[in-house]
Amino acid sequence: MENNNVIYGINGPVVTVKKTDSFEMMEMVHVGHQKLVGEVIGITDELTTIQVYEETTGLKPGDPVEGTGAPMNVLLGPGIIDNIFDGIERPLKAIEEQSGAFISRGAAVSSLDETKLWDVTLKVKVGDRLEGGQVYATLPETPIIEHRLMVPPELSGVVTKVMPNGEYKLFDTVAVLKDDNGDEHNLTLCQKWPIRTSRPVRERLTSSIPLITGQRVIDTLFPVAKGGTAAIPGGFGTGKTMTQHQLAKWCDADIIIYVGCGERGNEMSQVLEEFSELIDPKSQRPMTDRTVLIANTSNMPVAAREASIYTGITLGEYYRDMGYHVAMMADSTSRWAEALREISGRLEEMPAEEGFPAYLPSRLAEFYERGGRAEVLSGGEGSVTLIGAVSPQGSDFSEPVTQNTKRFTRCFWALDKSLAYARHYPAINWIQSYSEYFNDLDPWFRKNLGDDFVEYRNRISALLQEESSLMEIVKLIGADVLPDDQKLVIETARVIRVGFLQQNAFHADDTFVPLEKQKLMMKTILHLHSKAKEIVAKEIPISKVLKLGLFDKLTKMKYDIPNSKPEMFDAYIKEIDEKLASLLK
Repeated sequence: MENNNVIYGINGPVVTVKKTDSFEMMEMVHVGHQKLVGEVIGITDELTTIQVYEETTGLKPGDPVEGTGAPMNVLLGPGIIDNIFDGIERPLKAIEEQSGAFISRGAAVSSLDETKLWDVTLKVKVGDRLEGGQVYATLPETPIIEHRLMVPPELSGVVTKVMPNGEYKLFDTVAVLKDDNGDEHNLTLCQKWPIRTSRPVRERLTSSIPLITGQRVIDTLFPVAKGGTAAIPGGFGTGKTMTQHQLAKWCDADIIIYVGCGERGNEMSQVLEEFSELIDPKSQRPMTDRTVLIANTSNMPVAAREASIYTGITLGEYYRDMGYHVAMMADSTSRWAEALREISGRLEEMPAEEGFPAYLPSRLAEFYERGGRAEVLSGGEGSVTLIGAVSPQGSDFSEPVTQNTKRFTRCFWALDKSLAYARHYPAINWIQSYSEYFNDLDPWFRKNLGDDFVEYRNRISALLQEESSLMEIVKLIGADVLPDDQKLVIETARVIRVGFLQQNAFHADDTFVPLEKQKLMMKTILHLHSKAKEIVAKEIPISKVLKLGLFDKLTKMKYDIPNSKPEMFDAYIKEIDEKLASLLK
């Protein structure tokens, strides 16, 4: 049969076709003789509009367009972890072997290795009734991640045939399921899922467990929950990517999905190099054993950026359905929004604020809504935590992407240019940032770290707020006119900023700090503050307190006290008591 669907017009990544009755909305199509991957994004009675996820150079009117009859989807199965994909789940390592360092267009490489043998253990027997999402087999995907093969969510029925345990390839049948209509379905090692549809769960749960990152400013002042959503906005050079690297390395999620969306190529190669050398602190295995990278650099086709975010979240949901806790880093959602804006402009849609399409807020909401902690269909519990970087031009947080992201995320880690230039990392501004998870997470903190953890945090926040308002006065009339009790607040806040909030990613003990040590650090700083306050109240000048060197000593305790020796804090508290008591004599 002759294919009558041919290209009528080309405008960058947007291609139009005259004949419209043979395509469906959101259908995945192959465009041109090279079969470039595209997706139907608009149909009128005259034209079908297709967004092409690859470079359209060389296409011309009259080239064929073929429908696939299915929506834009990704292949889900073993081999995803420790792999590097582009925005539409094409494996970059395999493409490199086939076409060299540059990706050829229309590269028809299977997303996952179809020839590799996996050691499969079956978990069902003939006669078992299976519902969607239930696990029918397992296999070791990497030394630390067990891959659980699940019945596709829309399928259920009775097992009629089970293969013996052994080695199988990706598309080999390991069991046969007969549904209620009497149709038989082969269960293989993989399944497909449309990227724009979220995978179903049994029940969504509240965000009551924190994602522990080992970064003090986050864990104590602005915590995020497992299954939570967080935004990291910051201008150029404020450390968004590095903050996300730190979170990816140290947070206590089981699996990390890192989407480099429109970022510079050298940043992505740095991620690749760092992650392959890093040893995972929990398992002592290479970090790549639990990491998936989606590299969609700024020189790759714009439309694929838009898909990369959805590809990443779909992979995340797949592992969540197995009962894992997944953390997905999107770096950066601003580049993704810029891709939306560019395509929207080519479609001649009416622009909204700053030229972004009017549907930007709903797209952002759609993305962040797919995070969450849930009871999954297989019966366990899993979560997807979404951490999106935002790159507002000129650090202007009032621009549309930052403002709309703020509406849909419950954690806001505002990066500050002046902190970054002063070499204070992570450059999270403690006045502008916030977390809305306190009410959900405080019961967990109280249960696991005691009531005093929450109390210390509130006192530390109050001191930082007080310092902020005092600094306004200092700017106007200088510090000398302040009474001693206010000078003490400024001194204590300096210890909090330098000794507690600032963290050194290159120091073995300071790059990741357990919660117990974070609590003891706060306790020691506050102990010094309250004891010094008593001294100052007795009319002893603060200059004498400062001469004791206690404040300077506490700014260095993050280096001086190893993570493994929390008992050393007792000696610090004893020294504070003794030295301050000597002033009273």
